[in-house]
Amino acid sequence: MAAPEPTLTTPPTTTAASEAISTTATVRDAALAARGSATRLSTTTGAERDAALTAIARRLTASSGRILAANRQDVAAAREAGRSTTVLDRLTVTEQQLEALAGTARALAAEADPVGEVASGSVMPNGLEVRRIRVPLGVVGVIYEGRPNVTVDAAALCLKSGNAALLRGSSTARHTNAALVDVMREALADTAVPVDAVQLVPGTTHASVHQLMSLRGLVDVLVPRGGHDLIQTTVRDSMVPVIETGVGNCHVYVDEHADLDKALAILLNAKAQRPSVCNATESLLVHERVAPAFLPRALTALAGHGVTVHGDERVRSFHPAVVPATEEDWGREYLSLDLAAAVVGSLESAIDHIRRYGSGHTEAIVTDSQSAARRFVAALDTAVVAVNASTRFADGGELGLGTELGISTQKLHARGPMGLTALTTTKYVLVGDGHIRGGAAAPLP
Repeated sequence: MAAPEPTLTTPPTTTAASEAISTTATVRDAALAARGSATRLSTTTGAERDAALTAIARRLTASSGRILAANRQDVAAAREAGRSTTVLDRLTVTEQQLEALAGTARALAAEADPVGEVASGSVMPNGLEVRRIRVPLGVVGVIYEGRPNVTVDAAALCLKSGNAALLRGSSTARHTNAALVDVMREALADTAVPVDAVQLVPGTTHASVHQLMSLRGLVDVLVPRGGHDLIQTTVRDSMVPVIETGVGNCHVYVDEHADLDKALAILLNAKAQRPSVCNATESLLVHERVAPAFLPRALTALAGHGVTVHGDERVRSFHPAVVPATEEDWGREYLSLDLAAAVVGSLESAIDHIRRYGSGHTEAIVTDSQSAARRFVAALDTAVVAVNASTRFADGGELGLGTELGISTQKLHARGPMGLTALTTTKYVLVGDGHIRGGAAAPLP
């Protein structure tokens, strides 16, 4: 694992901006306000929620100077504290990225409304109509580390799907998150959507996080987004139901039947395009029959992109820059320009390696053999499997889902990229004409 970002351990100084965001004194007060907002949201129309998203987009663009100034303050503090390149990359918001966040809100406003959609329906033999319709989850709490884009993405997804959002970001991004939420709440003030449908959770220490985890009945679900420690702490300690978004120890396996040019392009994209995200590849497995032809090229190309390869003995024999891999390397989510690499004797050996060390996020095979591809897909119990494609496609936008809240690695309720549908549940609506159980429809008196 990469060294965890110390965002939920060191209490920062409370800022005027963060105080201005929350008009509530405690985490419970915020949850109560969110619960009331969720009730009001349930009666809003899709058009009203879309208007709110459009207002947020406009306000984000108009307030860019103030948001970027807050972000510069956070980035400077993080750099002074010696935070890693990965942390700084995730923390930084540029003018272009801010416009992209505004674009996310506009794009969600243009999406079909998931609320009220009939997931299934039928008419029973007795004439009773049965409909299963999509409804909001209610109050969604999101706990996340230093990625300010999550603040807007999570709020916009929740609003579109009729949910109130309780946002608990990291201390590293506290000024940026406060500015973003302040701007979104200002935008909501002139719409049919209640302002308290978007809130930062009060407090900056572990205590506020654990208070949020205890509010079963007020908060309907928690979604942790971050490193292994954050996710496991939430899963272990929360009394509120949790949707687990797992870490990404993603693998690329280059099969003996692979097109090696394609394999090289896929590997470089999967590892080096943006190494600080969960769908970046962290491990490379190469079949021994193609290793002599592939690894010299691949290792040289990776070195050219600044990637440090942690390899087994056979990988190290192909390039002097490869450093020895330890047992810990096989299970690490580096989130950096580091890669674990091993030579395997067979497809089954690759599958066994991934089963042992993978995180259930995304795995990729490069092969021209349909039987090998079918075996790989069937044998791996993971949220996303890619055949002859980069692991970087494990993303809601790339898969046609629009913005995502995270990538769920669990099996209940949601799995894989979580778009709008994953932020709804269903309820049954029964429509009869005086129907009573055990008899035909009874006429009204």
